[in-house]
Amino acid sequence: MSTRTPSKRLSLLGGALALALVSACSGSVTGGDDPSADSPQSDTSQPSQQSQARVTSNVRTGAKGVDISRKIRLRVASGTLQEVQVTGPKGGIVQGRLSPDKTRWVSTTPLQAASRYRVTSTAVDADGLKQGYESGFRTRALTLDEQTYASFVPVDGQTVGVGMPVIIRFDVPVTDKASIEKHLKVVSQPAQVGSFYWVSSQEVHWRPKSYWRPGTNVTVNADIAGVPAGNGIYGQSDRSIKFHVGDSLISKVDTNTDDMRVFRNGKLIRTIPITTGQQPKFTTRSGIKVIVEKFRHKRMNSETIGIDPDSADGYDLDDVEYAMRVTYSGEFVHAAPWSVGAQGSSNVSHGCTGMSTANAAWFYNLSKVGDVVQYTGTNKGMTLTNGFGDWNTSFAQYKSGSALS
Repeated sequence: MSTRTPSKRLSLLGGALALALVSACSGSVTGGDDPSADSPQSDTSQPSQQSQARVTSNVRTGAKGVDISRKIRLRVASGTLQEVQVTGPKGGIVQGRLSPDKTRWVSTTPLQAASRYRVTSTAVDADGLKQGYESGFRTRALTLDEQTYASFVPVDGQTVGVGMPVIIRFDVPVTDKASIEKHLKVVSQPAQVGSFYWVSSQEVHWRPKSYWRPGTNVTVNADIAGVPAGNGIYGQSDRSIKFHVGDSLISKVDTNTDDMRVFRNGKLIRTIPITTGQQPKFTTRSGIKVIVEKFRHKRMNSETIGIDPDSADGYDLDDVEYAMRVTYSGEFVHAAPWSVGAQGSSNVSHGCTGMSTANAAWFYNLSKVGDVVQYTGTNKGMTLTNGFGDWNTSFAQYKSGSALS
């Protein structure tokens, strides 16, 4: 019996297998007998509908060394753009403009050098089906020679006088001034009307129409990173500062009466005997001057203004006290104990405004960079670029010095 048992088991297994095969073939042919054939689940095997919208970009995915002057352009075929976002360094958003028919998008924010950017967008076709698009690229690095860096006067956090202009200096010349100026902004609280004025290709100023109001807070933004400055030069980085305008201190010097009247917030607080430049040899300039910098002690050498120190008119003073510069050409307000006898009666200096040490100390401690000193009485005029001379022209003429006027 033991020799027959395997045969019976094989026979039974073969019969069961044959029955299973017949049943399987029978079910495939007679699908109508399957109670689930018409159920909703049968639709899941069908392919889902695809959006016909197709988004393309002028910058290929994964591109490296993309020029920062390039504008990012997206275009959609068989649909419209529903959403576009381009992000750059530190998650910064690249702004852009969508066409009226929503089929094209172009960036309006400059790209920054050596930076990664990611593009995401969603388009929708006529049936409302959405299509996503994603890509990334990297911009090329710039050499220092291809970039210009902005520095500011005054410095961040400084308190200044009511005559202080905003000064932005560039270490590499700007030839496309309009492009750069569009990305410079001066915001004041309370708001005051003002204008930019290009002194040179490396320096631009901004001043309000009238002197700053005391207590004004000012923010200066130079959002120039990647902005074309002309001749293959671009802005190096975005920068900003804030400063505060203190009390109004306006001093009025009369070279005929040889006195200086000091007004704080419009009130006369002291009249100081002074001496100014000997005429006609060293005539002091008339006009509106602004304190540029202050020195508790200052060496003054006539060689800096073109006079041989060893000549009859020369001088070399090691320790001039309480010196406040008001022109680049060498005019200061300072202590002059050697000329006290002439102060209030005659002009004997080389162009500076001299006063007693006590009066100079008082004025020095009261004054700040940006305070105004107005001069009258001579026929030698102050110029706009000799120091902070921004007030020596009408506001209308000043505005004409803007690249956007």
